[in-house]
Formats: sequence, C-alpha cells, structure tokens
Amino acid sequence: MKPNTKKQIHPPTGWGQVMDIANPSEEHQMLRDMVRDFVNENVEPQALEFDRDEKFNLDLLRSLGELGLLGITASEEYGGSGLDAVATVIVHEELSASDPGFALAYLAHSMLFVNNLEFNGSDEQRSRILPKVCSGEWIGAMAMSEPDAGTDVLGLSTTADQREDGSWVINGRKMWITNGCIDDEGTAADVVWVYARTGTNSKGRAELSTFLVENGMPGYSVGQKIIDKTGMRASNTAELVFEDCVVPAANLVGQVGDSMIHMMRNLEIERLTLAAMSLGIARRSLHEMNKYATEREAFGSRIRDFGQMQRYIGESWAKYRAMRSYIYDTANNMGLGNAGQRLDSDGVKLFATTAAKEIADAAMQVMGGYGYVAEYVVERLWRDSKLLEIGGGTIESHQKNITRDLSKSPEVIND
Repeated sequence: MKPNTKKQIHPPTGWGQVMDIANPSEEHQMLRDMVRDFVNENVEPQALEFDRDEKFNLDLLRSLGELGLLGITASEEYGGSGLDAVATVIVHEELSASDPGFALAYLAHSMLFVNNLEFNGSDEQRSRILPKVCSGEWIGAMAMSEPDAGTDVLGLSTTADQREDGSWVINGRKMWITNGCIDDEGTAADVVWVYARTGTNSKGRAELSTFLVENGMPGYSVGQKIIDKTGMRASNTAELVFEDCVVPAANLVGQVGDSMIHMMRNLEIERLTLAAMSLGIARRSLHEMNKYATEREAFGSRIRDFGQMQRYIGESWAKYRAMRSYIYDTANNMGLGNAGQRLDSDGVKLFATTAAKEIADAAMQVMGGYGYVAEYVVERLWRDSKLLEIGGGTIESHQKNITRDLSKSPEVIND
C-alpha cells in the first residue's frame, strides 16, 4: 500500500469546545457573576420603588466604587480597574436586566465622564480627579446637549471666553444631563465634562473646547430637575446653568478646539454600552415572557402552545441572540480610547435599541394585562427602552453615519 504522504491538518487546541463570545475569558465570567450577584442582592429589590418615585439611588451608585466598577476602564494607578470594552458591556447588560434607569446613571458616570477623562485628560487632571470619581466620592456627568442643540454639536451656543489671567468664563445652558443633579435638593454633579464654543476656526465652523467644571465653582448650578419622563425615571436628568462660571486654566482639557477629538474617542464606547443596555432589557423581557407563557393557561392549554405566542417568543429569541452576537463581537474588537469603529458602534446601537423595544413590546403582548402594570417589570423595561433610540445619537444619525461610511469603504461588506 502506498504510504499517505499528504500533510495532516491537526485542529488547534480547543476545537470542539464551546466558545462564548460574551465571556471570552475566565476573568470576564467572574466579572459577570460578581455583577449579577450584586444586582440580585442590591439592585433588583429597589428598582420598582425608585422608578415609581422618580428617585436616584445615589448611595447604590457610590457603592459600585467598592467593586471597582465606577472606574472600570480607568488606570489602576488612579483607582480604576483598567478593564476592556467587553467588561463594560457585561456590566451594562447585567445592570440593565434589572434597572435600566440606574444603569443609565452608571453609564453617565463611568463612560461619559470617567472614560473620557482617562483617555483625554492630562496627567494632572487624571491624578487629581480620577481617584475621586473611581471611588464614588465624586459623581460625574457629561454636558453636551442644549435646549436648542442635540445631534448638531456644531450648533452649540454655550460659550467660553478666556480672561487675561488664563481662566475661562462659561455662559450657557445644558439640557437633558444625566447625573446633572444628584438629589432632590438640586445638588449639582460634583464634576462635569462640558463642551463649549471658544471661537470659530479657519473654515468658519464653531471651535469647540472641553472644560472640567467642578461643584463650587462660581456660576455653576442646576436650573431644574426634569421630571415626568416616560422612562429611565431612576436616573436624575437636569438642566445645568453656567452664568459667568469661572473655570481655571488648568481645567481646560487638551488644547483649545480639541472637543471633536474627545467626542470621537468616546462616542464609540458610549454607543456600545448603550447597546449593551438594550441587550439587558431584551434578555429580561424574553425571560419574563417565556416564564409567563409557561405558567399561564387559557382554553385548557399553556399559552406557549398557541401559534401567536410562539411567534412573539421565537422572533424575540432570534433578535436577542443576534443582538448578543453583534454587540460582543464589536466589543471584542474595540480598542478603548481610539476612533475607527464607528461603523459597528453605530450599527449595534441602531439594531439593538430598536430590537430591545420590540422584544419588550412582545413581552407585554404575551403577558397581556399583567405586562401593562409596573409590578411585572416589562412595563418599565418597555418605557425605558425608548430613550435608547434617542440618547447617545438618534437612530436617524446612525443610519446617516452607516450609509456615509459604507460609501467610503464599500469593501467592508465583503470582508
């Protein structure tokens, strides 16, 4: 018999094993288990009450500092945990499966402020402020939107003028700021990442610069706490007022005109974690409708045996799994502090936010009247899901960005 001279191909170690894209390492699984236990013990028991009463659980948010979660992406030398994008998705998913409003307050602090400062701030700013926000001593926020400007960032009207001594004077109002106030007494956030106009560039466009405004600086205050929101009621939303607010020169982030760089470095992780919030909403909604469909009987049968219910559950499962795969694939390939993943950071948020709303709606339909009351969770998830199609970039802006990026790089479709 002629010997087999063909080269044998041996599968790499691990072939045949299940690969979990959402928990790519043992450390990620440990993180998920830790956060899930925390949620079950501390977040779930308060979720209904704080949503109903439109209260922000400040103490609960501060307690996340003890777990190292408030500075999840910040450097360990400043009290952070130095973890990756996958870790941020895990935390936002787990929190949102119980209390999306609370998760939004966490996102505003950890992603919009802490992550921004970690990757854009100076060594002095980071060493002075990061330990306070990573521990929970200070609560942070990011102020971009205004009463007359949201997606159109170049339309911002808040101004910052430099004085002879190098300090800056900020004037304007910021609207829809999560964590803008931290209690019912109107106490302003301890520190806010503020975008303001500092002039006009050579092309005639608004020149935007970034400032760190701290509570106690003259002229910085809360205009109003915004109430009667459709959803996300467990997070405080406020209008912030800057009236001749004096900010020292050391609190300018980077150079004058750097805001667009800061925005691009942080928008992708913001949109990814907002998509992760949608994933948590979808997972819990699917869990609740599946459980109810097993327990509920009508006409002598469990309602899960009816074709109409099977459509809601089956389609929701498929959407949930598609969301999960796309979100964690994007997270596994995202480098923190870098731009260049906009196509997928917009893509996951565009798809996941709408899918979560549809799954929550399906859950409400399966559960009927029980799904329409707050006690059974999905009513709150349904309300909370809508904001995610608006905040952090509207779904229309994602559609525009994706279409524009695909016109420039059509080859990615066939990669």
